[in-house]
Amino acid sequence: MEPTPRSQVRRQRDRGDYRRETIDAILDEGFVCHIACAAHGTVWMIPTTYGRAGDRVYIHGAAANHVLEAARAGAELTMTVTLVDGLVLARSTFHHSVNYRSVTLFGTVTDITDPVEKEAALACIVDHILPGRTGEARPPSPVELTRTRVVSLEIAEASAKVRTGGPVDDEEDLALPVWAGVLPLGQSAGAAQPDLDHPPSVGPPPSLRQPTRWGGGGDRTAG
Repeated sequence: MEPTPRSQVRRQRDRGDYRRETIDAILDEGFVCHIACAAHGTVWMIPTTYGRAGDRVYIHGAAANHVLEAARAGAELTMTVTLVDGLVLARSTFHHSVNYRSVTLFGTVTDITDPVEKEAALACIVDHILPGRTGEARPPSPVELTRTRVVSLEIAEASAKVRTGGPVDDEEDLALPVWAGVLPLGQSAGAAQPDLDHPPSVGPPPSLRQPTRWGGGGDRTAG
């Protein structure tokens, strides 16, 4: 993917990555994004969940959501996803950093109004977070679909930015008696907690027992 004036990484350009495989991998590992656009005389930004299917990312929110409503009306949308992989501890506080992988997308959205398409897009978002979950729960009702806005953003103008490795200290600081290195961070889940109104006859669903994004997967139904 060729960078545009908007998607071009300006600071520390060596960390920029415009390959679709890198962008898709980050989008597929994450599930929370921040979207922003200008509307009503200010700039709005909100966090929300998303799902990717091919060349498009699906984003949802309330029908009256300021950001999605402005985007539906034609405002340019910016979407970011960030994965934190570790804390980089240097010998000086100035050189402390974070190992991360991030993606930024730009563009105009397509408003999804057809009920069948909207339900499929919402299923994409749910299954992106927990694969197989849409086959276990009630689908949205017509009223619920009406109360929800779903848009899609094409992955056409995007860039990834990645930092890896240890601290980059000043040479004169290397002899300081200060521990330096990386504290790895990851994403994991604990044991699933049944709802208090859960009937005892209903057991844990398969989606909690299959490998997922949650710390390598496995059975999340027991501690």
